[in-house]
Amino acid sequence: MSLEQITEQMAGRIGAGGNFKKSVKFDFGGDGIVRIDDKVSPAIVDNANEPTDCTVKVSMADFMDIASGKQNAQMAFMMGKLKVEGDMSVAMQLGSILG
Repeated sequence: MSLEQITEQMAGRIGAGGNFKKSVKFDFGGDGIVRIDDKVSPAIVDNANEPTDCTVKVSMADFMDIASGKQNAQMAFMMGKLKVEGDMSVAMQLGSILG
């Protein structure tokens, strides 16, 4: 899945729900960034490298495994495959975005 496809899927999920009310950035390293800002209306989902409440650093491959249910996010965190910077409580609410 491409960065554009991930961005579109997240935009659809945020647009449909709108209950996240936080900002988070998924940093895929060299593969790019997806930023979600649900503090504003309408919510912003883009690829800008702007400050957010929380930054999740993960490879795109590991992100896809977590999003598809092949890998548990908490286990990925404990194994060092997923790193969280900033407000950890935001990261704990990401299930509403990832599905």
